[in-house]
Amino acid sequence: MTAELPLDQVRTLLAVVDEGTFDAAAAALHVTPSAVSQRVKALEQRTGRVLLVRTKPVRATESGQVVVRFARQLARLERDAHAELGMSPEAGPARVSVAVNADSLATWFLTALARVPQSPRICFELRREDESRTAELLRDGQVMAAVTSSPDPVAGCSVRPLGRMRYIAAAHPDFAARHLDGPLPEVLAAAPVLTFDRGDDLQDLFVREWGGAGASAVRHAVPASEGFVEAVATGLGWGMVPEAQAEPLLRAGRLLALAPQRPVDVPLYWQQWKLDSPALAAVAAAVLATGAGALR
Repeated sequence: MTAELPLDQVRTLLAVVDEGTFDAAAAALHVTPSAVSQRVKALEQRTGRVLLVRTKPVRATESGQVVVRFARQLARLERDAHAELGMSPEAGPARVSVAVNADSLATWFLTALARVPQSPRICFELRREDESRTAELLRDGQVMAAVTSSPDPVAGCSVRPLGRMRYIAAAHPDFAARHLDGPLPEVLAAAPVLTFDRGDDLQDLFVREWGGAGASAVRHAVPASEGFVEAVATGLGWGMVPEAQAEPLLRAGRLLALAPQRPVDVPLYWQQWKLDSPALAAVAAAVLATGAGALR
């Protein structure tokens, strides 16, 4: 027999995860903390799985993430149904949450959102994360869609290719004259380098592809796309710059392409919940169309 998931228990689990504690969830649901605890325990008994790690704040287990994602999808469908039936004019615009990498956000993604029709009205909730980690937010049910580097669909999601974002190894001409005189793989491995954050290995990948061991130990972390590019253009270090941001600086002479014949292309994909949601469908259509024109 297939065990049903009572909606009050599912919504209670979602409230606990969102609010962080049983007491806060009880306040949000206007019930007692004891009632919240009983519902969560009943849901765990029904599924035969531990759904929450009782820390502060609480965390959903892997099984709990499945239920949380189901709860968010259910809430989305319920909101869409109310809107189509004209039952909830006070509910406000539809909200679409998306995880997107910083370089897409700085170059083409906002143009895509500006093209989304606003009938019905839509509010965007963006989560900035590296393209290699955006799928985790989708898997956890924290967002409805994501720009990701993974072609493997998250459970319950569809995936479509967007295109390839091209990166160019670049530096300020004065920086190149001071630090990059010699065989490129060797001098790059010793010269100061820019990274987005500690998880950014694009520069190391570029050096390794040339046969080097990786980029320099002198690593400046600049966790903002525009700030990263400006740091390279002011001579703080070399770095892999998105082609769209590099081109005007190359023309102006503020950047020098270090290996124009060896760009690095990062494939991007659009993953989203498999939901018949008009708001999500409108966002997906605009993102896919804009990505087709802006990416390779």
